[in-house]
Amino acid sequence: MDLKVPEYAYMFGFLQADGHLAKGAGQKGRLTVEITVRDIELLRKFQKLTPYYSSITERTRTTNFSKTHTSAVWSMCSLEARTKLNELGLPYGRKSTTIAPPDVEFSRCDYLRGILDADGSVGYTSQGFPFISLTTKSTEVAVYTSSYARENTGAERTLKRNARDGIYNILYTKENAQQLAAQVYYPGCLSLERKQIAADSLGRWVRPAEMERRTPRIQWTAEMDRILLAAPTIAHAAAELGYSPSPCQNRGWKLLHGVVPMPD
Repeated sequence: MDLKVPEYAYMFGFLQADGHLAKGAGQKGRLTVEITVRDIELLRKFQKLTPYYSSITERTRTTNFSKTHTSAVWSMCSLEARTKLNELGLPYGRKSTTIAPPDVEFSRCDYLRGILDADGSVGYTSQGFPFISLTTKSTEVAVYTSSYARENTGAERTLKRNARDGIYNILYTKENAQQLAAQVYYPGCLSLERKQIAADSLGRWVRPAEMERRTPRIQWTAEMDRILLAAPTIAHAAAELGYSPSPCQNRGWKLLHGVVPMPD
């Protein structure tokens, strides 16, 4: 399970989001992953990647969404395998709020694709715009996702749990979604086939000529804050910083009223 290898990094991200480690008596236990049967081929690929005995079964049951939902279940009992996964950061039992990117070196885009394939969505909005979204209860995963997207697309997101169920909903649309999809769902990568197809389709979208681009959010630094505070007027600060007066005035108000910290 060398997470520098793209396939293992992807697999580990998927297991963190959609797998379950259960302990039994003594050294007994089991890793299970249950997904819709249409995605069973991914479990077969996981099985080939794993040098321990494992099994894939199917079951049909009633769910909140369907009276006859058929799923595929991958199961593995090896103590050595379970110990390795646990050491890398796959907890036993409930884990939705505690999972985090591994502490060891790992393939970043492949790990993120595993998270997105398990807990994310890729496609088009009702308005016809490309999108990639992720829902997670883990603060560490939310921070990692937004950080990766910021570094590779420039898109900035403010992370906040929703009030209803405490979940982070992170959304990227239009060109940001296209750039992120091209980075994460590259040709030939291990992924859910249906999401790979959806990600590939995002590149075909072209912004209509009449659709205006939203001005990117200003990334304020301590040095920019010092220039803003030292300027005799907002107009002087805006001219020196190269921005319009309105965002400079808003930032100044936040600094003076303690909404954001003063620069050191």
